[in-house]
Amino acid sequence: MNSELFEKICRKLKLGELKYQPESLKGGLTHKMYSLFTKEGKYAVKLLNPYIMKRDTAMGNYRTAEELELKLEQHGIPIVPALVFNGKKMQEIDGQYFYLFDWYEGKRLKNEEITVAHCRTIGKYLAAIHSIERQEAECERDEIHIDWDFYIDKMKSQNKELHALLLHNRQLFYESQEKGNLAIKKIPAVQSICHNDMDSKNVLWKGEDCRIIDLESLSFFSPFIELYEVALCWSGYEICNINYDFMRELIHSYAESGGELPTDWETIYYSNYGRLEWLEYNIKRVLGIDCAEDERELGVSEVRETTAHVIYYDKEREKILNCLNSI
Repeated sequence: MNSELFEKICRKLKLGELKYQPESLKGGLTHKMYSLFTKEGKYAVKLLNPYIMKRDTAMGNYRTAEELELKLEQHGIPIVPALVFNGKKMQEIDGQYFYLFDWYEGKRLKNEEITVAHCRTIGKYLAAIHSIERQEAECERDEIHIDWDFYIDKMKSQNKELHALLLHNRQLFYESQEKGNLAIKKIPAVQSICHNDMDSKNVLWKGEDCRIIDLESLSFFSPFIELYEVALCWSGYEICNINYDFMRELIHSYAESGGELPTDWETIYYSNYGRLEWLEYNIKRVLGIDCAEDERELGVSEVRETTAHVIYYDKEREKILNCLNSI
């Protein structure tokens, strides 16, 4: 990244002279994060993906997220909010949109570092977020109609390994998509404020203290689906090794903190098809569709990993539902 952009950021926002060269921070799979240490203070800057910013819905979604972020602050949720300059959170320089944050001396937990105590803390804060504002409204998750055959055919000339992987799992993709589209219609008509990506990479810990980050996806959504997705991630789904004790404890903590549990876990199981959308997004990266050239390599690794998640999720279905129905 050209250091000139960071120097312009410092001048525009009057942050002081750069003390060190900004360094890329791990964790972001869509946008790019950098440390920004100046003589006046320590910050983190998030450079928003320019291809996402071209979407017609982007600005409206970010405005909604900023409004909801303020509500989380007002209700004492431990977050790292974007800083405000000249009455605005989102800033822009030379066509690059970005957010600036105060630096928080915490760390993301590796999967092997997560404990029952962490899961209980996350369950408590998730219930607190969902309780801030609740409304009766249909789940606004669209059905998905991904043309897997189109992508499989395109991948043939791009990456033979991924082509074989996608072709082998073609039927599973279509079946998961169909079952998800049927299930989403049966989700209870309840919405609350949801983080929408509250996995372990988006919570920073300093001992028992933590801060929730990456709030740009905040919106009104189904608390039942988010609870399930968060329980999956914090119990080991992302390494294809679910600890069912962790899953139970997170959901127990959520319920003990006032969160409402779903009555039909099977519908929730099938409606959780975000991994298919993430797979499509990364297939597009590999194919060079709506992405920067330097995202292609990341796309390859994410296609491999996400396909493994789809396979594992299908294999674990009975165990997952047995755990959930025992709560």
